[in-house]
Amino acid sequence: MKCIQPLIPLLLVLLMMSSKSYSQNDFPVIEAGYFGENPPGLIPKLFDPKIVSPEGRFDAGWFSPDMKEFYFTRRGGKDKKRTFFVIRYEQNRWGKESETDIKWPHFSADGNIMYVGKEYRERTEKGWSEPKSLGEILKQTAHGLSVSSKGTYYFPLFKEDFYSGDGKLSYSRLIDGQYELPVKLSDEMNAGKWIASPLIAPDESYLIWSVEREGGYGQSDLYISFKQEDGSWLSPINMGPQINTDFQESAPQVTSDGKYLFFSRGEWKVEEDGSRNYVGKKYWVNAQVIENLRPKQ
Repeated sequence: MKCIQPLIPLLLVLLMMSSKSYSQNDFPVIEAGYFGENPPGLIPKLFDPKIVSPEGRFDAGWFSPDMKEFYFTRRGGKDKKRTFFVIRYEQNRWGKESETDIKWPHFSADGNIMYVGKEYRERTEKGWSEPKSLGEILKQTAHGLSVSSKGTYYFPLFKEDFYSGDGKLSYSRLIDGQYELPVKLSDEMNAGKWIASPLIAPDESYLIWSVEREGGYGQSDLYISFKQEDGSWLSPINMGPQINTDFQESAPQVTSDGKYLFFSRGEWKVEEDGSRNYVGKKYWVNAQVIENLRPKQ
């Protein structure tokens, strides 16, 4: 008994030190990739990392190519309106989130350019530059911009004197340091309504976008088309009932390592004041689903 009693105060001190250490660190060590979440298989699963999703109110997010920055939105609770945040991976742990004026960013393949709406920012030693204009040709774009590793822009163009006011999937190539006038993709590619959020593969071998088309599963679905060797596009393919539902699927993204496809699934809801707001969640699935749809040679 005499041997045990001196150990009791020591154990209490150790417990207090352990408790104090944990309480002082609200951001435990978590591996950078996907916040330590278990990766999905060929069936989409909800992407809902608790570190950015208190009470499950996280609704969308975008990783930088180096996986060291995550830009995301929440809506609900203390965030009465949709609020944008960034969280960074520093010193082997995710830090504390902070509000940001950067909304819906997309990145170049090398991670040195961030595209936000009709503007872009360049990476600097101190972070990101001030916004710069993407130029006159993209002033009439809306609902998404994607950039291939060649620098080619893909976007839905909303310019009345081009396309009678309807949004049409288009592209603009970078030639001798200048972007050419937008070129509209085929009528087959542009069938349907609410065309938005195109995603071009880095090598431009496939294009994924959201659209509401006859024969779909309800609201906007994700469709994919593969490019042939002659540069033409094959007929669009609905990505199927595992990806698409009677809800709205949109905002496709493939991670920089090519392993996962992210997308949003949700619906429009009418608020008490009569306004309409999109309420959705982020899902992810193994990118093998893309290869499974690719036509065999």
